Amino acid sequence: MNSMTSPALGAASSFEDCAPSALANLSAEALYQLAVERGEGEIAKGGPLVVKTGEHTGRSAQDKFIVLQPETKKTIWWDANKAMTPGQFDQLYQDMLAYAGNTELIRQDLRGGADIQYAIKVRVFTEYAWHSLFIQHLLVRPPMNERGGASDFTIIDLPGFKADPATHGCRTGTVIAVDFVRRVVLIGGTSYAGEMKKSVFTILNYLLPEQNIMPMHCSVNVGDKKDSAIFFGLSGTGKTTLSADPDRMLIGDDEHGWSSNGLFNFEGGCYAKMIRLSAKAEPEIYATTKRFGTVLENVVMDPETRELDLDDATLAENSRGAYPIHYIPNASLDGQTTHPKNIIMLTCDAFGVMPPIAKLTPAQAMYMFLSGYTAKVAGTEKGLGNEPQATFSTCFGAPFMPRHPSEYGKLLGQLIDQHDVDCWLVSTGWTGGPHGVGERMPIKETRALLSAALDGSLNNAPMNKDSVFGFDVPVDVPGVDQSILTPRNTWSDPAAYDAQAQKLADMFVENFKIYEAYVSDEIKAAAPNITG
Repeated sequence: MNSMTSPALGAASSFEDCAPSALANLSAEALYQLAVERGEGEIAKGGPLVVKTGEHTGRSAQDKFIVLQPETKKTIWWDANKAMTPGQFDQLYQDMLAYAGNTELIRQDLRGGADIQYAIKVRVFTEYAWHSLFIQHLLVRPPMNERGGASDFTIIDLPGFKADPATHGCRTGTVIAVDFVRRVVLIGGTSYAGEMKKSVFTILNYLLPEQNIMPMHCSVNVGDKKDSAIFFGLSGTGKTTLSADPDRMLIGDDEHGWSSNGLFNFEGGCYAKMIRLSAKAEPEIYATTKRFGTVLENVVMDPETRELDLDDATLAENSRGAYPIHYIPNASLDGQTTHPKNIIMLTCDAFGVMPPIAKLTPAQAMYMFLSGYTAKVAGTEKGLGNEPQATFSTCFGAPFMPRHPSEYGKLLGQLIDQHDVDCWLVSTGWTGGPHGVGERMPIKETRALLSAALDGSLNNAPMNKDSVFGFDVPVDVPGVDQSILTPRNTWSDPAAYDAQAQKLADMFVENFKIYEAYVSDEIKAAAPNITG
């Protein structure tokens, strides 16, 4: 992608005054020192930098805006994206620039995309040293001689700045504003560093489909036989955990593109959930909590011993760790691999009705992709009651999709057909009943089923067709507890299972109505069977 300068605003040159060359592209060691000197974080036993994000412990999806320009009026999916006027953005920019005049910013010159043919050059200005370290980990860090010069996009990240809804057209003092025409992203009023990486993801989700490249909210790994696999999934479904497989090379844990060259990572690091992380179940990720360089957000630390307590959710249920991808022993350093052999769609089904694994037809895969189903339970977000709450986030990442979901769905469908990809649905949720009654699906069994799918042996397993959802469910897989394969058999009350399955099916059908006008009859026919 050719380098571009940002018209009208001149973001890079203006903010350069707040980030002299001495604070450009600092090393992890220098950023550690600066973060500690400024009181931004503390060093825990083993070396990770522990920080607190305060009020915002996750993304502020309702505070994200896209500038409504003539060029974007027809290309943005405005039903799901909020508009900001060019004038409001201009004022926000000027006010942030004035704020930054009294602040020593730090600059990083990075890249979004491991495939240089489709990558974008991103210049990031941050108020916090630890934010600079975070984004240095999460984006691709080019060689020193490739840094500097013109950038394709500029991100300005000022947690201490408070936006004014009356002046800036936003909702609160927190704002994430993206201008695709002037190629500038403004982030203010939030210390949650993930907003930066998701802004780059949003940019690539807008640019790449025009080049017939599929951007995806997914993890990717590959086996010795170059059998790449894509793992789609929303937060908490196991996207990071399941792709960190000691027997397969990790390409990336969150964002990728699929081009004619194959799959490529958008990032250069990982951003894993830390809460209740298990050394036994997730040893590769757990090991990163003992390393210098890892940034741990909202993880509780004993102030005397500097020991971490990963089970303590006092600061946040969504505690996170950011680290370079090479901290995972078998990770790819170039972030690229072949076209996939398998696609895994992950759901954390708290209703307890989805099987631990099911084979999907291409039409069913498209239905599930556009649906983007998972479920949330009490404790993961404010305001959730005792009952599971179904969540449908189209393309497994609606907040990051500036274009209409049908554009991404069409691209994915073409690629699945072109490369003859096997598609699977995997539930990492509950079995034997819903949340509160049943138990969480054993990760050991999930990994065994995934291994059987990825090595091809599951294609030969005996299957039964699910009477409600229509997909094929294996009934006997060597090395796997047969009792968990058929969800209805795990419930003590089969009639209660039937009612719960029908309830979820109704939710699927109701949610999909907004996509029916954009899909084929075959995909519409992949809907669950509903009665009554």
